[in-house]
Amino acid sequence: MIQPGATIGIMGGGQLGRMSILAGRQLGYRFRVFEPKAGCAAGMVADEEINADYTDEDALMRFTQGLGAVTFEFENVPAEPLAVLASGAPVRPRPEVLYVCQNRRREKEFLQGHGFPCAPFRVVDSAESLAAAVSAIGLPCVLKTADFGYDGKGQIKLSEEKDWEQVWKTFDAPLGVLESWIPFVAECSIIAARTPDGRIRCFPLAENIHRNHILHMSIAPARLSEQVHERAEEIARDIAEALGVVGLIAVELFVTDKGDVLVNELAPRPHNSGHHTIDACMTSQFEQHIRAVCGLPLGATNLHTPAVMVNLLGDVWPQGKDPDWSHLLRNPRLKLHLYDKGEPRPGRKMGHFTLLSRDDKPPVDEAARLFDEFFPR
Repeated sequence: MIQPGATIGIMGGGQLGRMSILAGRQLGYRFRVFEPKAGCAAGMVADEEINADYTDEDALMRFTQGLGAVTFEFENVPAEPLAVLASGAPVRPRPEVLYVCQNRRREKEFLQGHGFPCAPFRVVDSAESLAAAVSAIGLPCVLKTADFGYDGKGQIKLSEEKDWEQVWKTFDAPLGVLESWIPFVAECSIIAARTPDGRIRCFPLAENIHRNHILHMSIAPARLSEQVHERAEEIARDIAEALGVVGLIAVELFVTDKGDVLVNELAPRPHNSGHHTIDACMTSQFEQHIRAVCGLPLGATNLHTPAVMVNLLGDVWPQGKDPDWSHLLRNPRLKLHLYDKGEPRPGRKMGHFTLLSRDDKPPVDEAARLFDEFFPR
């Protein structure tokens, strides 16, 4: 157990690190952030910030000195520095977990090898192998880059026969994963926390709605059957155990019209779809992450009220000017969270709001109306 008062290192300087630090401070921990660019959202609330390239071994060794543990706010850290980190402090989750989850091929092969349900897939490395994979899997399907994909980046949906040579040139990546298109009725995610001694606790399943491949709204609890909720938790627990995660693992899922639950992607860190837990759960995902990383007892994860979280992207800043937040804050059940990330670029996650329910149902229509009223498209 890493006792309060210790300093925790966070690789990455975005809003997930920022919110983890704010939650961890309540438990008495200090924080050091490693981020290439100065003035990052997490660095603004950290005790220390080290700015250097992720492959700078000298800077990484300085970073790890005196740390109780190192954790991550995103998984796309180059593989090279992971061994340096592990030589200086406990790394949680361990480097092997990031190695699996930061590459779609390794992630899919892990899921397949452990019998977890996922879409049929093939690994492709040329126009010829792409053509063969399409023939085997069938249309429609989705071609995804093996490395560093998020928010729909590095993906091409294929719905009809094409010139596969031209598709491969357009794809412009050395390796890809071709997946069968899943005609889902819902996209969901569930977040599990696991401690070093194997205790696991899950947050309630959330239902996710995307716009332009970026999460727009998370609804908690998901408006799905009890059987789907139970199956999702079973899958998340088993994945956390199979990977040996210490910290959080977010499991993104598809639900089919037959009620089947398929794994789409994994993220071994706090997750955008868990932001509502700050205001709607007994323990937030960020506090739970720090608890798990430090080996503390896990907090209760039950919802004390249904809620809807809505992302605020840079698009809602008209001509770069700040919106009139008072319009949103007039609703006494709305909680606003802004990340202080500087320039509000289109597609950039700048904040979110969470609307708490007045009854036993998540306020989906009310949250959608609030967003569309104040940020018309």
